Amino acid sequence: MRLDGRRESNNVEDRRAMGGGKMAGMGIGGIIVIGIITLLMGGNVGDVLQNVGNMTQVQEQAAPGQQREFTAEEQELAKFSRQVLAGTEDVWTEVFQRMGRTYTPPTLVLFTSAVQSACGSASAAVGPFYCSGDQKLYIDLSFFSQMKSQLGADGDFAYAYVIAHEVGHHVENLLGTLGQAHSQMNRMSKAEANKVSVRLELLADYYAGIWAHYDNKKFNSLEPGDIEEAIRCAQVIGDNYLQEKAQGYSQPESFTHGTSKQRMKWLSLGIQTGDMNTTTFGIPESQL
Repeated sequence: MRLDGRRESNNVEDRRAMGGGKMAGMGIGGIIVIGIITLLMGGNVGDVLQNVGNMTQVQEQAAPGQQREFTAEEQELAKFSRQVLAGTEDVWTEVFQRMGRTYTPPTLVLFTSAVQSACGSASAAVGPFYCSGDQKLYIDLSFFSQMKSQLGADGDFAYAYVIAHEVGHHVENLLGTLGQAHSQMNRMSKAEANKVSVRLELLADYYAGIWAHYDNKKFNSLEPGDIEEAIRCAQVIGDNYLQEKAQGYSQPESFTHGTSKQRMKWLSLGIQTGDMNTTTFGIPESQL
């Protein structure tokens, strides 16, 4: 991905030098992610419990205000993230203007190990996430290394897709889609709420593709192989792929992000069309 000379966003909070601080406990989401990663690496249930315990211990020992040196790779990833965020700001500002709306960019929070958000406490094990309560997206940059080593998803555009996906949730929030969906989910059974969650995640994938579509038009940013990197990433973070790798089978009723096929489809569609009139809502489930 071509980013040389591109500006860096100022809408960034770098909390990496602050330390994670002591957390009261780890949510079930973090435990599940640690479990999946451990099993993918050949561990067993005992290893999962040990890794969860180790993660909790590390979080408790992290001293608030602790200073540390950043490696050249960490600094480069931070710069990369700021440049990608700036690209999303440029693209979505113009897209919203064409819709007669005003785009308010989110803030990117870089953290290490654990973080506090308006949506509560979170560990790095939950992966990157967006919080509509403070309109911020949170990421521990070590996630990119985990993508490469544990999921086989690598490449700068694959990393950019991760950031653009979280910005996609912010776009959903600004357009009212996120709030409406969450309101519906609160009145549904777990299985039905999961189906709405899948639509939200696929729409965020689609918006990530729309960003790439217009970023490339504006900056000629895509290089040969970039799209394949992102599609590969979408494949290996599909619910069915992760569940089958972790336990040998998948449970569709528990899917919250969509299958590999669905995630690849909607990311690709966004890249190809850049069409804001398309949505994952209001269409039959068979068309997702």
